[in-house]
Parts: sequence; C-alpha cells; structure tokens
Amino acid sequence: MKSSLFISALLFGTSLTIAHAEPDPHSYAEPDKVSVTALALELGVDFDKQELNGAATLSLDWHDPAARSLVLDTRDLAIESIEAIGADGASRPAAYTLDARDPIFGSALRITVESTVPRVRIRYHSLPQASGLQWMSPAQTASGKQPFMFSQSQAIHARSWVPLQDTPSVRFTYTAHVTAPKALRVVMSADNDARHALDGDYRFVMKQAIPSYLLAIAVGELDVRETGPRTAVYAEPSLVAKAAREFEDTEKMIEAAESLYGPYRWDRYDILVLPASFPFGGMENPRLTFATPTVIAGDKSLVGLIAHELAHSWSGNLVTNANAQHMWLNEGFTTYVENRIVEAVYGKDVATMQLVVDDQELRSEMQGMKPREQLLVTDLAGIDPDEGLSGVPYDKGRWFLRFLESRYGRDVFDPFLRSYFDHFAFQSITTREFLEYYSAHLEAPHCGKVSSAEIDEWLHQPGIPADAPAARSERFDAVDKAAAAFLAGTLAAKDIPAKQWVTYEWLRFINTLPEKPTPAQMKALDKAWHLTGTGNGEIAFRWYVATVRAGYTEARPAIAAFIERIGRRKLIIPIYEELARSEDGKRFAIGVYEKAKGGYHPLTRGSVEKVLGL
Repeated sequence: MKSSLFISALLFGTSLTIAHAEPDPHSYAEPDKVSVTALALELGVDFDKQELNGAATLSLDWHDPAARSLVLDTRDLAIESIEAIGADGASRPAAYTLDARDPIFGSALRITVESTVPRVRIRYHSLPQASGLQWMSPAQTASGKQPFMFSQSQAIHARSWVPLQDTPSVRFTYTAHVTAPKALRVVMSADNDARHALDGDYRFVMKQAIPSYLLAIAVGELDVRETGPRTAVYAEPSLVAKAAREFEDTEKMIEAAESLYGPYRWDRYDILVLPASFPFGGMENPRLTFATPTVIAGDKSLVGLIAHELAHSWSGNLVTNANAQHMWLNEGFTTYVENRIVEAVYGKDVATMQLVVDDQELRSEMQGMKPREQLLVTDLAGIDPDEGLSGVPYDKGRWFLRFLESRYGRDVFDPFLRSYFDHFAFQSITTREFLEYYSAHLEAPHCGKVSSAEIDEWLHQPGIPADAPAARSERFDAVDKAAAAFLAGTLAAKDIPAKQWVTYEWLRFINTLPEKPTPAQMKALDKAWHLTGTGNGEIAFRWYVATVRAGYTEARPAIAAFIERIGRRKLIIPIYEELARSEDGKRFAIGVYEKAKGGYHPLTRGSVEKVLGL
C-alpha cells in the first residue's frame, strides 16, 4: 500500500518512474525475463477419463537475453514431455522440473532451454480434480442425454487445465484445435461459429490478446439462437429460446456502452447459459460471456448481470488489473459502467434502485469484515485470490468512481473514462498507473475538485468516506413506509402494495426486515406473496436467509431444493452460513450438502465445506 504522501506526489506532478513491473504474488512466472505472446492448443476432450489431453505450444518473447529458464504455473497437470522449438522449426527435448505442490498456487513448472528459443511445446493432460474444470454426467444436465464440461479460469484456475503464465499481467493471443464426441458442441472465448457442424472437430482463433483468466472452454449439448447482428445465445436446447427472449436487449446494451466509452473491440458478444452448477453469476470471457441460468427470471429483471459482463469488455478485458491486489480496477469500473448501461437502457429509476440496494448491502457486509479487507488496494500475498473477493472491489470501487463523477460532473468524467479505456487498451495496469493517468488527464485540468487525502481515504482506508455521494430512490420511500407499517402491525401482509413491485423493491423490503423477524411475520408474508419457492434467485436467497434467522422452518424443504439445484456461490453460501449458526441448522445444512455436492463445481464445494467446517 502507498501512503498519502505517495498519492500526493502522483496527483501533483512529482516525477516518478516505474523501474519494474509489480510482481504478481499469485504466480510463479517471471514475465520480466520472458513472456508468452501466443498459445496454440491441441486438445482432446475425454469424458470417460474426465481429462483434457494434448499439447500447448507457447510463443515466447525473451526480455533477458541471458535467461535460460521459462517458469510456468501449473496445478494438478500431468506433464508428459516438453520440447524446445528453434527458429528453424526443429525441436529437441527440453529439461524440466515440477516443484512440490502448493495447496493454493499449485506447482511451478521450470523449463530449461539452451538458447532463447521462440517456442516450447508441452504435452500434458489435466486430472479429474482440476479446479478450473467441471465435468458433469448426463444426469446432471437439463436433457439427461449428454455429458457437459465447462471451465472457470478466474482467478488462478487456468493453470489447472493449461500450463502457462497464469497472471493477468501477461496477455497473449491463442488458437485451438479441439476434438470432442460427435453431437456435442465445443465453444471457447474465441471466434465461435454458430453454424458449425456437430462433427466433433473444432478450430478457434482469438486474435485479441487476453490474460489467462479469460481463457475458456465449454463442451455439451448446446443449441444457439441469434439475438442481434453481433449477438447470440448458446444454451441447452430446453432453455435456449427462453434465454434468447430474456437477453434480447443485448445489442441495445452494446450500443449504450459504445455511446459512452467507445467502440466494442471484440467483434461479437455471445452468451453461453451454463447449467445451474456454475459457481458465479457470470464470467466475462471475451466474445462469449458465461452466465448462470438463475438470471433468467422471465421479466428481464436480472439482466443487469449481462450489463455487468458486457461492461467488462471495456474494464477488465480491455484494461486489466495487473494482479488481483488491484481487482477494483476490473470490478469497480465494471460495476460503475454496468449501472450506466442499465440507466441508458432501462431508465434512471431502475439504475438508482440498484445503487441503493448495493450500497446498503455493502455497508452491511463491511460490518463483518476486518479493516484490511475493506481496502480497495489490497495485500493478498499468500492468500487465495478467490478468498479476496467481496463487495469491496465491486461496490466500493463503483462508489469511488461515483464520487469522482459527482465532483467533476458527467460532462467531464465520461470523456475521461473513454480516454482512459483508449489509452490503456489491451494493457494490464496497477492502481499506480491509473493514478498517474488520472493526475495528468482529470485532476490537473480541473485542479481543486478532489484532494489527495480524499483519494487516499477511498483507496487505502477502511469503510466508506463520510462524504460519499448517497443514492436515493423515491420508490423505495414507499417500500420503506409499507415495511415499517407491516412490522408495526398496522398493515396486514396481504395489504402491502406490492403487486407492481419489481425485483429491487422486493430486495429493499426483505433487507428492511429486522435481524430476527418473527416466524409469524414470515408466515404471513409467505401466505400473502408466496416468496418461498420463488423462481427469482435474487429474491429467493435473501428470503431464505431471513427465514432461517426467524426460525421459520416451514421454508426448509424449499431451501433444500434451492441449494441442491443451484451451485451459484452468491445465492447459496449466505444460506449455508446462516444455517451453520445453530447446531440444528448445521445438521440440516450438512444433510442437504451431502445430497448436493456431486453436482457442485469444485469451487463451490470448497466454499461450502469451509463454511460447514468439513
């Protein structure tokens, strides 16, 4: 972390030089000596063995002419052989060692070469326990007919299925030749062909340079529907039509983002709807966002998630944090851009309600966090970056940008953000580099709007600054009034004026319930509004947490069904956490988990087992 004196130097023009790129505490790679510029994959998909097998050929740029070692990140990969490939195309075996396995970071693969060869080829296969791959049996899919496999490379799981420099500070282009069982479609974060024959032989090109965490693959029984001139939806056949209707506004979202922040630079924006075991809401894999089916509510009320993943096409995919300690550069900017897209497409009321709910929930989350966990610029050395994710880089990061917007005005701040995305396009940067650009292009031309102490407080101090801009929704005033009357006993549950409420109004209402509502209150709400069993995942998980706190055990069968069916961590971990607070609840949770765990992604299993102490 940097002191306010350092920030002041950045903001007021003191000459600073960056001698070395900031090292990534979550990678063994040494990109200052040699970096990967291109990846060529030859992979076979074996569902029986639950493995990817083949070769990865890495093109290299040697920055240190004296270097003779290439260090790659791996986790649970079986290395079969390695070749060094000369400029003349001739190959010869290369010596290598594989370090002992670290439980978080895996094993460094150290390859020794006789000269600065332009390429190396590694023959290998993944293992069934690869943390970045989920292998699903036919019974775990919608049709029950075909198996399914998908990847999740963020944060440091790409190394579990490809040997590479698994750090966002290194960007590379890639090609892939993938063979799979016929009748299954293979898709990647690359140039997918919606009309490709299901012949089991697929080739891909990704011409834009990406960091490793955006490397993605999925194989399964997938249908496709075009939703616009540069958009399509891939999903299991029983879901694809419904998903296409839900996401039919995607082209409007792209146009809204382009009007604010410049051209979309990834050619196409397609969406892959994964099985419900996907551990996240979405993953911004370029050209092919991975999305959870839990956002398909039937009324477009949860498509803000698509706006978020699309926003990553500017913040994250285009301008990337150099390592996870600067995650707010990815997620804070993206959450800010998401809200601006939602405002442009669905109106200011909806966007403001989103802000109010997220601000409230961030403050609530931070009450249970250590001060160091509340910082935008974090120290994650020795910590699994998956454990470093919280609402802080997302919502506090967005709040910081809203603060800057409030001081400078949108007429100044919007062009600044656009120029920022243009300037750092296809680069990986740190907070330091953002501040240098901010100093030169926003602070200096508009001196006196924001002090160095204020910047330092947002980035390097816990909590939310007292002068943070507050969002207020008049529609929520009516919700709060109804909630207060219901809790006071002066308004019956059936008389709450909620027939026309949208999702955010229900979230606001549930969030205003006391820490421990009474079982009678929950029963009355349930009888009037049928919240138990709702198909809206955002409402459901908040409601189920409230039922556990209230001791409203009538909801338990629906809770069990919900967390057995869904593997999205955001939706189920809070329920497990609340159940685990009592012995009876923990026994119930463990029983449900034993039934559900076979369908969970490895990341979800790890999170649940940590909560339950298993």
